[in-house]
Amino acid sequence: MPRLPSHLNYFLASFAWNYGLGMTWLVVPLYAYSTGLSGAEIGILFSLPSVAQLAINLVCGAYVDRFGGKRIMLASSALLAMGAAAMPLAGNFWSLLLAQCFLMLAHATFWPANWSIAAELPGGRGAQAGRLNAVTNLGQILGNGSCGLILAFGGFNVTYSVLAATAVLALALGVGTPQLLRTAPPGRPLFGNYAVLLRVPVLYYGILCAYVAALPYSLVMSFYPLLLKQFGFGAEASGVLLALRAVGGIGAGLAVARFVHTGPASLWPVVAGLVVALAVCLQPLVSHWSAVGAFLFALGMGSSVMIIYFQVTIAEAVPPEMRGSAMALGGLGWGLSHLSTPLLMGLVADQYGVIAGFYLLGAIALVNVALISWLRRWAFSGTRLKTGKTA
Repeated sequence: MPRLPSHLNYFLASFAWNYGLGMTWLVVPLYAYSTGLSGAEIGILFSLPSVAQLAINLVCGAYVDRFGGKRIMLASSALLAMGAAAMPLAGNFWSLLLAQCFLMLAHATFWPANWSIAAELPGGRGAQAGRLNAVTNLGQILGNGSCGLILAFGGFNVTYSVLAATAVLALALGVGTPQLLRTAPPGRPLFGNYAVLLRVPVLYYGILCAYVAALPYSLVMSFYPLLLKQFGFGAEASGVLLALRAVGGIGAGLAVARFVHTGPASLWPVVAGLVVALAVCLQPLVSHWSAVGAFLFALGMGSSVMIIYFQVTIAEAVPPEMRGSAMALGGLGWGLSHLSTPLLMGLVADQYGVIAGFYLLGAIALVNVALISWLRRWAFSGTRLKTGKTA
C-alpha cells in the first residue's frame, strides 16, 4: 500500500472551517436581533434546525462510509459559504430560517466527515485526535474574537463576506486533502451499517461521553455569557474569560491526547467527566475573575479529553468502512446536548434564575458520569477492537 501524503491541507481546512464557525456564534444572533426578531423567534431560529440536525447527522454518517469523508467535508464547506452568502439577503424570520438551515447543514455534515478522516490518519490515533482538537479550538477562538472587530469596522455585509471567503478557503484547502479509500461491503444498503452498529454496546457508551463533552460548548454558546453578566463582567472581559474554555481545550489536545487509552480499565472518561460536571456545578459559587477563568480552563480541558476519548474509542471499536456511521451515532450525544441544554437552562432560568440552571446541568452531568463509570465493562464486553483483542 502506497504511503499516504502529508495531511497538512486537512488540518488547515479544519482550521479555516472552524474559524468560520467561530464567526457564526457572534454574527448570526446579532444579525437576527438587528432585523427585529423577537426573543422567541431567535430561540426558534437556533433550536428548530438543531432538531433536523440530529437526523441529517445520521444520513451524513452513512454517506461518509459510502463516498469517503473528503467529499462530505468539501460539501460542508460549500454549504457554509452558501449560508454566509444568503444571510445578508434575509430580512425576515422565514428567510433567516432558510439561511440558517444552510449553516445547520454545514455543521451536521462537517463533524462526522472530519472525525472519520482523523481516525484514519497515520500515526497514533490519540495524538492525531488531539492535534485536530487543538486546531479546531484555535480556529474557533480566532474566528469568534476577530468577528467582533470586523463587525465594528465593517458591519454585517463585510462580516458575512469574510465568513464566505473563509468557507471558500476551507473548500480550496479541502481539495488537497487526500481521499482515504473505503472498502464498503458489497451489496450493503446505504444505511445498513446502522443495523450492525446498533448492536454494539460501546456505541451507546460513546453517546454518553459525547453528551458530557458537548455540555461546555452548549453552555458557552447560550447561558454562560448571562451568568458572567450577572457576576458583573462586561462584554470584553466575558469574551476573554470564555476564550479560556477553548484555550483549555488546546492544552488538553496537545498535552494529554497521546496518553488517552480506551477500554474498560481506563479512568479517563470518568476523571474528565467529573472535571466537567464539577466545573459546571461549582461555577456559581465563585465570581472573582481568576476563579471563573480557572473553572472555564478546567471545563475546556475536561471536555477536550472527553471528545478525544470518544473519537478514539469509536475508531478502535469498528472497522474503517463503518467509521462514518459510528461517528455519526456517537455524535448524537453531541446533538442532544446542544438541543436539551439551552431548553432546560431556559426553563429553569425563567423560573429560578441562571444560577439554579447551572446547578441542575451540573447534577445532570454528574449522573451521566456515574452512568459512564457503571457501564464501562458492559460497553466493552464482546467488543473486538482493531488490535483483534477483546476489550
